[in-house]
Amino acid sequence: MSMLKIAKLFTAAFGAAVIATGAANAATATTAKPGIVLVHGGFVDGSGWEGVYKILTKDGYDVTIVQNPTISLADDVAVTKRAIAAQKGPVVLVGHSYGGVVVTEAGNDEKVASLVYIAAFAPDKGESVDSLIKNPPPGAPVPPILPPVDGFLMLDKTKFAASFAADVKGETAAFMANSQVPWGVAALAGAVSEPAWKSKPSWYLVAKDDKMIPPPAQRNMSKRASSVVTEVPGSHAVYVSNPKAVAALIKQAANKVSVAATK
Repeated sequence: MSMLKIAKLFTAAFGAAVIATGAANAATATTAKPGIVLVHGGFVDGSGWEGVYKILTKDGYDVTIVQNPTISLADDVAVTKRAIAAQKGPVVLVGHSYGGVVVTEAGNDEKVASLVYIAAFAPDKGESVDSLIKNPPPGAPVPPILPPVDGFLMLDKTKFAASFAADVKGETAAFMANSQVPWGVAALAGAVSEPAWKSKPSWYLVAKDDKMIPPPAQRNMSKRASSVVTEVPGSHAVYVSNPKAVAALIKQAANKVSVAATK
């Protein structure tokens, strides 16, 4: 066989391999899953997401758990945006409690495709945790927040389980109470500049037995944001006590994200 024929055969085989590789890559791009970024709320850290994390990673999602200092909203948004930037593609941004304020602001990042609120605050422009809890309805449970010390808040440890984690195993609830992260008063006052839910689709999980953020308030915020709503029995720590329900809602949001369309 002449060198010319060998060269032609090699070129044909190489070209076919390139085409096959390109087709495989295109298929992967079409079926790839979005990244998930989980944002915790006040008084706790990211470790509470462990159950949700295990379910999502087992299902093939790339999950990042943010560890916010909860000192100021601006700082928490900056930390969250770094986590978003580290993801390779589009992101489903998930927030619990005060984390909902963080994702409402950080969710304006162009990589964020959708938002998920888990028993969370979903503020409008100019709103903060402070303004949202300022005038609780008559009969609403009062969270056992202690007076601020050096600009930081804590929950009464003896009342933590009943108010925050009533459906969490006693040992776990006690650990959560004793490992509280002081929540900066400045973070509660941090106001949203432009709510991402006005331009991004959102999902909301209402915890029907929540004694930190009253369920009626959760329903009002989710309705205002035009969120897809799921309601489940559960305390404020529903992401700890019922990770399956939380992960299911997150996957619902993720299934609506088209990775290929965003590239």
